[in-house]
Order: sequence, then C-alpha cells, then structure tokens
Amino acid sequence: MEKVSKSINGVGGVIISVMTLIFGQFWFLFAFYLGLNIVDWITGWAKARKKNEGSSAIGIRGIVKKTGYWVIIAIAFGCSFVFIQLGEILNINLSFMIWIGWFTLATLIVNEIVSILENLKLLEYKIPYILIKGLKVSGDFIDAAGKKLFNGKETEGKTDE
Repeated sequence: MEKVSKSINGVGGVIISVMTLIFGQFWFLFAFYLGLNIVDWITGWAKARKKNEGSSAIGIRGIVKKTGYWVIIAIAFGCSFVFIQLGEILNINLSFMIWIGWFTLATLIVNEIVSILENLKLLEYKIPYILIKGLKVSGDFIDAAGKKLFNGKETEGKTDE
C-alpha cells in the first residue's frame, strides 16, 4: 500500500511540476478553468439531452468553442509577454501589460461559471441568489477594473480593419 501511495505522490508531483513549467506558479488557476470547461460541457450536454436538442455536431462545436477560449487566453498572455519584452528592449516599463492576460482569464472564468449555473438552472437545480448576484458583481468589477486600467475606452468587439 505504501508503494502505491508513493507512486501516486510521484505522479502527482510530476504533473504539478509540468503544469508549473507551462503555466507558472499560478497553474492551478488554469487547471480550475479547464475543470470549469469540462463541467460546462457536461452540463450543456445534459441540458441538450433534456430538451432533446443534443447532437454530435453540437457537442463538437462546444469543444471547438472551448478550444477557442484557450486560444484567446494564449493570445492574451502571449501579447502581454511580447510587449513586456519589447518594453525592456525600448527601456519602457510595460509590465502592466500582464494584466491583459489575467483580466482575460478572470473574465472567462466568470463566464464559464455563469454558463454552468444557467445549464443547471435549466436542469431544474435551485441556484442560490447570492451566488448569481455575487458572480454578477464579480464580473462587473472585473470589467470596471479593466476599463479603468485602459482609460475607460470601450474596445470589445471592435477592430481596426
């Protein structure tokens, strides 16, 4: 039994080391978001099944959409890293750019939780009002902080093409 326990601890240590190498010291936030992705996909599947609207194509679209969110996170953190490095080259402090990645992750975590709660509500689970209201306040706070950080300019959904 002790051998099994040591093996499990060893595997867990390797997994945590790899996650830390890839995602940094806050790897658990990314793991949490991945867990939310899985739970949202499962609750979405259950909701579709209940409403007789489920299909493989819809399930695949959901997985592709979740993958797209991970691409958005990678772009947000990648851009942050690149601009911070450029700032060092140009001798300009652009360290605040890391907030782009963190605000993106925080926003997507809130959105994922809201989606899960919406699915559960349609599955006739009773959701405590404080949880729904708390998430709304959190989402509003994240949006307000992001706007304040970037001088209140609305950029969502706008591109210069």
